[in-house]
Amino acid sequence: MSLRPVLETRNAIAAVEGAGVKLHRAFGFQDPSELDPFLLFDDFRNERPQDYQAGFPWHPHRGIETITYVLAGSVEHSDSLGNSGTLGAGDVQWMTAGSGILHQEMPSGTPSGQMHGFQLWGNLPSAQKMTAPRYQDVQSKDIPEIIDDDGTTVRVIVGEFWGKTGPVDGIAADPQYLDVHVPAGVKKTFKIDTYRRAFAYVFEGQAAFADASQPTGILLEKEVAGQEVNIRDMSGDRTLVRFGTGDEITVQAGPDGVRFLLISGAPIDEPVAWHGPIVMNTRTELEQAFRELRNGTFIRPAH
Repeated sequence: MSLRPVLETRNAIAAVEGAGVKLHRAFGFQDPSELDPFLLFDDFRNERPQDYQAGFPWHPHRGIETITYVLAGSVEHSDSLGNSGTLGAGDVQWMTAGSGILHQEMPSGTPSGQMHGFQLWGNLPSAQKMTAPRYQDVQSKDIPEIIDDDGTTVRVIVGEFWGKTGPVDGIAADPQYLDVHVPAGVKKTFKIDTYRRAFAYVFEGQAAFADASQPTGILLEKEVAGQEVNIRDMSGDRTLVRFGTGDEITVQAGPDGVRFLLISGAPIDEPVAWHGPIVMNTRTELEQAFRELRNGTFIRPAH
């Protein structure tokens, strides 16, 4: 067994999307090979309705898959093909945009105004970019949850883990998508296929993602005031942790425990031509998509 090193930890950056939704972006619109097959990850978490209620009005997608996981509040969605529905707390939607779709997503908060969810974009290989769009809407009750003897809890959204299989299937990157809670002070090791790119996103508590005996963080070189220094880095709320190669990760939970998403997928290793919500392989394909948006032929008829 080989422990995956931590290549990088970084905080999600505040951003505004849609019609004015305030969110935090862990990665996106950067080097697409960095976390191939994943392109973008947003954490939309707010306490005030005015920061999210304008939502994400009608917009196109082509050539990707969008994965929406709701923790608090709800998201109403509808599209140009006549599909509609509502995602509640704990629900997941895996949308394969394929050849193209126009849709909108409108969040609503809890009675106290809280709204929290995540959206991940996964790339599609060239052979599947123009497939027919499809949805997989999964209710919270259908997502298997495993509780280990030490209190570690894992919700298996996609992939196989600890003998359970997540309800979302047929995804191009054959990903694994886990929602993990490790109790205070517990040290835990998780296996990940060697050939997958992997990252964790911490959204509650703190942890050290290394073979640390105490939750004092990872010893990293960082630049502080122009000087390279060794400091202990404890990954906390809204932190992305990007792993190198290996077949397992070790997590040492801090004094309040830690909750994070652990996501991995097989790299596609293809050229990426990307503009906004449309991701193709060549600039020519990208230009064609925008021509079709302008002339009204973007949505392909169902067969």
